[in-house]
Amino acid sequence: MKYRTIGTTPEHRREVSVLALGAMLFGSRTDEETSFAILDRYVEAGGNFIDTSDNYAFWEDGGQGGQSEELLGRWRRSRGIGDEIFIATKLGARPLAPGTGYIDNPEGLSAKVIRESAERSRERLGVDRLDLLYAHIDDPTVPQRETVEGFAELVAEGTVGLLGVSNQAIWRVERARTIAAAAGLPGYEVLQYAHSHLRPRLDVPDAMFPDGSLGHAGPELLGYLRAEPALTLVAYSPLLKGAYTDPDRLPADFDHPGTPPRLAVLHEVARETGATVNQVVLAWQSGGELPIIPLAGASSVAQLEENLAGIDLELTADQRARLDSAN
Repeated sequence: MKYRTIGTTPEHRREVSVLALGAMLFGSRTDEETSFAILDRYVEAGGNFIDTSDNYAFWEDGGQGGQSEELLGRWRRSRGIGDEIFIATKLGARPLAPGTGYIDNPEGLSAKVIRESAERSRERLGVDRLDLLYAHIDDPTVPQRETVEGFAELVAEGTVGLLGVSNQAIWRVERARTIAAAAGLPGYEVLQYAHSHLRPRLDVPDAMFPDGSLGHAGPELLGYLRAEPALTLVAYSPLLKGAYTDPDRLPADFDHPGTPPRLAVLHEVARETGATVNQVVLAWQSGGELPIIPLAGASSVAQLEENLAGIDLELTADQRARLDSAN
């Protein structure tokens, strides 16, 4: 396993594995026995960075989520897991009532919600401190200063370590970080956005982003990473939910002229290395110039083994250049 440092302050800086394990469906679609087996193998391989959220997986049963955090809490207790495993969770997108969702009825990012949701996550996970806490989605109904101060209070109290943000416009992220810096408060240091080798159209609107996607790591976010070396990108959906092995699963916003040439070079490098396309994607992402940590889920130990081998794959400078430049 390879590792990367996230965070800037000595008390919160951590070395985490460059492959983060997504626990979204653990305890719901992925049963407990399988989830425990995946978690055990991940830790055995040197993995120490697990990702969840307080709303996972509300859509599976029409509830409010919490199954993933609860399973991780049971796993931690059964295995005697302590601070050696770094667990990130998120708040802000938990439905306020069963049968609703984060589009129509999210918990939001008020100071009250931040405190209460973080406390519930700590209880479910069975931890005294949340290693990394994200603002899962934006909440334009709450002043950003209130959100910044709400997160900072938890860091000051020692119940949260690092802070992160996901699915927000970069200008909103920068504004929140500026507010925090001006007040001498901790700000967002980890950004979690969708990112893969294939590039989606960013102008396609949806219910959450009516002006086009803010949830993908586009050129503005990648440029932001170059300008702010203290930041880290945790890249969710790096394998496009199985689309590299089943093209029928490729989302509609990837259907454009730039996709075929990037797919072609992926398959070319896969043939040269004897690796799978998924492994090439993970190797390209985790070993590049920018500080990117792929966040990949797994529904079986076999899927996890494929992902672990991708992290170990070493690409040549020529292969990396071809992957970078394909259009």
